[in-house]
Amino acid sequence: MNVIKHMEAAFLVALSLAGVASVAADSVKPAQATAPVYATTAGIPVVHVTAKRLTPVEKQQMLALERVRSRA
Repeated sequence: MNVIKHMEAAFLVALSLAGVASVAADSVKPAQATAPVYATTAGIPVVHVTAKRLTPVEKQQMLALERVRSRA
């Protein structure tokens, strides 16, 4: 029952808060967008590998050598 008695006061308080919020939001300066920045690709280093592929026998020799070195 107390809420119904004070409904007019609650409405006026809510209305005044909405008005103050509207004025406060209106006083904020709009955001200024900056120009987009794009990455340049001219300086990217590229590696070219010019080597022959190992034969299966050479691969086995390399693996055996790595196993010996890893145990040492």
